[in-house]
Amino acid sequence: MCGLAGILNFGGEPVDPEVLGDMVAMLRHRGPDERGLVIRNSVGFGHARLSIIDIAGGRQPMQSHNNELMITFNGEIFNYLELREDLARAGHRFRTRSDTEVILHLYQRYGEHCVDYLNGQWSFAIWDKRNRKLFASRDRLGVRPFFYACTRDALVFGSEIKAIFAHPGIVHDLDPHGLEQIFTFWATLPPSTPFRGVYELPPGHSLVLQGGQLTVRRYWRLQFEPASGVSSDPEHLVEELLELLTDATRIRLRADVPVGAYLSGGLDSTLTTSLIRRVHSGPLKTFSVGFEDRDYDESAFQREASTFLETEHDSVRCTYDDIADVFPRVIWHTEMPILRTAPAPLFLLSRLVREDGFKVVVTGEGSDELFGGYDIYKEAKIRRFWAKQPASTLRPRLLGRLYPYMQDIQKQSPAYLAAFFHVRPGDLEDPFFSHLPRWELTSRLKMFFSDEIKTELHGYDPLEELRAQLPPDFGRMDPFCQSQFLETAYLLPGYILSSQGDRMAMAHAVEGRYPFLDHRVVSFAATIPATLKMKALNEKHILKRAARGLVPDSIIARHKQPYRAPDGRSFFNGKHREYVQDTLSSSSVRDAGLFKPDAVNGLLSKFAAGHANGTKDNMALVGILSTALIMDQFILNFRRSPHLCSHEFTNCAAS
Repeated sequence: MCGLAGILNFGGEPVDPEVLGDMVAMLRHRGPDERGLVIRNSVGFGHARLSIIDIAGGRQPMQSHNNELMITFNGEIFNYLELREDLARAGHRFRTRSDTEVILHLYQRYGEHCVDYLNGQWSFAIWDKRNRKLFASRDRLGVRPFFYACTRDALVFGSEIKAIFAHPGIVHDLDPHGLEQIFTFWATLPPSTPFRGVYELPPGHSLVLQGGQLTVRRYWRLQFEPASGVSSDPEHLVEELLELLTDATRIRLRADVPVGAYLSGGLDSTLTTSLIRRVHSGPLKTFSVGFEDRDYDESAFQREASTFLETEHDSVRCTYDDIADVFPRVIWHTEMPILRTAPAPLFLLSRLVREDGFKVVVTGEGSDELFGGYDIYKEAKIRRFWAKQPASTLRPRLLGRLYPYMQDIQKQSPAYLAAFFHVRPGDLEDPFFSHLPRWELTSRLKMFFSDEIKTELHGYDPLEELRAQLPPDFGRMDPFCQSQFLETAYLLPGYILSSQGDRMAMAHAVEGRYPFLDHRVVSFAATIPATLKMKALNEKHILKRAARGLVPDSIIARHKQPYRAPDGRSFFNGKHREYVQDTLSSSSVRDAGLFKPDAVNGLLSKFAAGHANGTKDNMALVGILSTALIMDQFILNFRRSPHLCSHEFTNCAAS
C-alpha cells in the first residue's frame, strides 16, 4: 500500500516539483520505503511507496515502455498474476513483476474498461499522453481512498486530504454540510467530505478529465437481491461460499513480505485466519487489541482462537490513557470528525504490527455487512415485531437477547423500552426503517451546533440527499436487503474502512487485506436469501455453518459482540481532563464558531461530575472534541511536513 498525489495544470504551465514534493511529503507515513516524482510539463504524479510486491522493480510513478502512459497507484491487484499471463499471451511484454505494470498494460488493451478485470483494492491515476486524458479509479467497495479538488488553474488529487492541502492553491475551510452528514450518518455522503471544495471519488467510480471536462462515472453497482436461478439449498450455498472465501484468502496472501492477520476472537477474523491456515503451511503471526476495561475486552476469545489455530500471537493492551494520548494523532489521520473512540485502539494495534516487522495483515471486515452480523439488523426485526404485536410480553426478553453484552440495558424502565422501539405511523413503509433510530439518535447531537452553523444549514436535509443517491430499485428491495445496502454502501467505506481501516493501518504503514470484500464474495453473498443470513435472531447463520470445523464451536456459538472502545471515560478518567476542558473551553469553542459554548460547557460539567448519560453524551463529547481537533489541525494551524530533499526521491523524472 502506498500514497499517491498529482497535479494537472489546466493552462499548460509546468508543475512545480517543490509543490508536488510537499504533497508527497504529507504521505510519507503511508509509504516510508521510497518516494518518487514524475513531471511531464503540466502533469505531475507523486508517490510514497510501501514496497510489498516486486520490491526492486515496482517503483512509482511508473511509465509505459513508450512513455505514452504514466501511473501512480495505491493498492494491490490480487489477480495480477492471472492477468499478466493473459496479457502475455496476447503479446504484451513486461519489464517488472509488479501489479502496477499490469494495470498499465490492461489500460493499453481495454482503456477505461480495464477496471472491470481487476480483483483488488485500489486507487490510481493514469495520464494518457496521446489522448491528453487523465483517468482515475477507485475500487468497488472503497477500501482505498482517492480525494481531489480543483483550483481555477489545476486539478489536485491525493490519497489523503492533507496532501491536497499542501498545495498552495487549495482553500482550507470546513463544510457545514459535511458536518451535518457526519452528525447523522457517522460519515459523509460521497462525493462530499468535511472540507469545502474537496471531494471524494465514490467507491466503484472512475474519474476522467479530458478536453477541460471532468466526469465521474460509475463502473460497478452494489446490488443486494436474491437472484433467480441461484440454488436455495443451504449445503450447496455453504460449499460455494467456502470455496469463494478460500480463494479470496489465497490470493490475498500474495506478497514479497511476510503476511500476518488480525485475530479479534470473533467469528470473522477467526474464520479468515483459519482459511489462511488452509492454504498456507508456514508459521503465522496474529495480532489483537485487548482492553483494561473488562466491558470491552475479548482477550480470552483471542487466546482461544490463537491456540486452536496454532498461531504466534501478540496483542496490545489498551487503557483509558492510551486512547486519550493518541486521540489527536488519530484525528490527524481520520481527517474527519468521529463520534466514537473505536479507531484509537486500532491505531495502537497497527503500531504494534509495524514494530513486529509486518507490513501486511489479513482481517475480517465486511462480513457483518454481507451476512447480517450487526445489531441494527436485529433491531429492525424486533421493532417490526414490536409494532405488529404491541401487547406482547416478549418485549423485555427480546431486548435482552439483542444486547446481552450490555448489562445496563436490562435495567431500563418500560418507558425507555417503549421509546427505544417506538414505531411511528408510516415508519414501517420507510425504506430507511432499519436506520432511523440510529440516525435520529445521532442527529440529537446537532443541538450543540452554533446558531451560525444552523443558519447555513437551514433547509438542508441529509436524508433527502441520501435518497437522491439510492439506486432506482432500492424501494423494491426487501427490508433486510435495504439495511444491508445502507451499511455496505455508506457506513462501510465512509467509516469502517476509512477511519477504522485504511487511516489507522496506514498511519503506521500497514496494509489491511479483506477476503470478505473480494467482489466475487460480495456478489455471491448479495444473492443469499435473508432467511439464511438471520434465523430468528441468530446472526450470520449461513456463515456459521460454513465455519464449522474451521473455528472453535464456542466462538461460533457466542453472541456477536460489536467492536467498541471506552469513550468519555477515556478523557475524564485522569490526567486528560484538563486537556479536554482547555481544548473545549468557552473561548476556544466561541472562536471556532461551530458549537454553542454554553451547551458544550454543560456537557463537560456532566462528565466531570460523573453524570454523563449513555450513548448520546459519549457521542457528543467525542464528536465535538474531534471536530475541534479537525478545526485546529487542518484549518487554523495546518502544518506542512518538512520538505523532502532531492536524495529522498528514489524515482524522479521531468521533461
